[in-house]
Amino acid sequence: MSTILGLDVGSSSVIAGILRGTKVLHESPRAFFKSECNGQRVEVAPESLLEAVAKAISSLGGEAKKVDHVAMAVMCPAWVAMDRTGRALTPIITHQDRRSVNEAEQIEKRIGKSRHLKITGCRPFPGGISSTTWAWYLAHEPARLKRADLVGHLNTFLHRQLTGARVTDPSNASFTGLYETLKLGGWNPALCESLGVSRALLPQVLEADRIAGGILPRAAAQFGLREGTPVLTGIVDGSAGMLFAGARHGKLFNVTGSTDVLALCTTRPVPAERLLTRALGIEGKFLAVSTLAAVASAIYWARDQFYQDWPIEKFRAEFHRLAKIGPEASGGVIFDPYMAGERTSIVQRKGAFQHLTLATTRTHMLSAIVEGLIRAGAERLPLLAATGTPLLPDVAVSGGGDRLDKILRRDWAGQWKFHPTTDATMRGLGLLNPIPAG
Repeated sequence: MSTILGLDVGSSSVIAGILRGTKVLHESPRAFFKSECNGQRVEVAPESLLEAVAKAISSLGGEAKKVDHVAMAVMCPAWVAMDRTGRALTPIITHQDRRSVNEAEQIEKRIGKSRHLKITGCRPFPGGISSTTWAWYLAHEPARLKRADLVGHLNTFLHRQLTGARVTDPSNASFTGLYETLKLGGWNPALCESLGVSRALLPQVLEADRIAGGILPRAAAQFGLREGTPVLTGIVDGSAGMLFAGARHGKLFNVTGSTDVLALCTTRPVPAERLLTRALGIEGKFLAVSTLAAVASAIYWARDQFYQDWPIEKFRAEFHRLAKIGPEASGGVIFDPYMAGERTSIVQRKGAFQHLTLATTRTHMLSAIVEGLIRAGAERLPLLAATGTPLLPDVAVSGGGDRLDKILRRDWAGQWKFHPTTDATMRGLGLLNPIPAG
């Protein structure tokens, strides 16, 4: 059985692992990089991300040079423009960036909401669908883009550094706002023309398991790899996790952390305004996804604001206690759980408390946050069921530090069985068997 170097590039860190099949033989510590947040802008310096990739690989010692191939799973979208040498002309703009609301509205006005949804599977959500970011740069920094030779997402950028290839996969392409997602039909001429971009700037779309190229000599030296090692196109991190979870029609995969992602695998995609519908990246399958953008981060925001005098363990015990009591612990206070906006809204929603009185306490407010997250978590099931894909009762779950996943699923209607998975993204890469491109 072949050995794989897996690269899991998330929104704040990189993990490198050596796999044989889905068994992780060695895994690096997290190599962190920073996102620069300035108002609605959220960017990563390309150099710092590449340094994190190199650091993660180097921690594996010489084992990284012995692998049979390399596979990557990446956060998405993470938009970047490159010159003809592959050097980044822009920062890497992450899915948390919300600067392009005006551009999103203009795109939808030109294309039409229904038409855009039918072609791409999603509305042009600011930052979350990267055509809005591209439109922002065209409007505000056109001179920078005049030197662009290739524009894509993070796996495209990493391939230019590692192999020189100009590629992406269907899962990443789905988040560009330029790809015919529901047909897996390639770049859409009308969407490209509407944005005013040439399809020559876009990467070739290959299935995630295709060999896109081999490690270049300069990349071998920079990253501690063996020259010529085959590199697969790669996939979005959530897709890799779904592969490990089973990727059957009707399969649910729930990942809980700072955000909470609930994904449904389907062979019959039905786009909806409040869902992200995208290609799995392999096997002609699709995902319908609903995300709560701030979960653990919202709860720990409450600690920073209201409970700094409490030890962390006492605070954790408190929000678990309140979750068991239920809505009555909130004293009638209601919380809208949009502290980090919403990935399926063009004009971003914001978190808010309602029904505060002079009798409201910090306990009421913490309970309201917990109940608001539980309510929003449960409301996603009818949204996914409305796509027409029957929801299988066996749910794969991952993450869930402080047992937050169990809290969020408290009010799920129906009978469910939850199966914890560990290292799902990394182990999912072990299921990508290399196939020569073409």
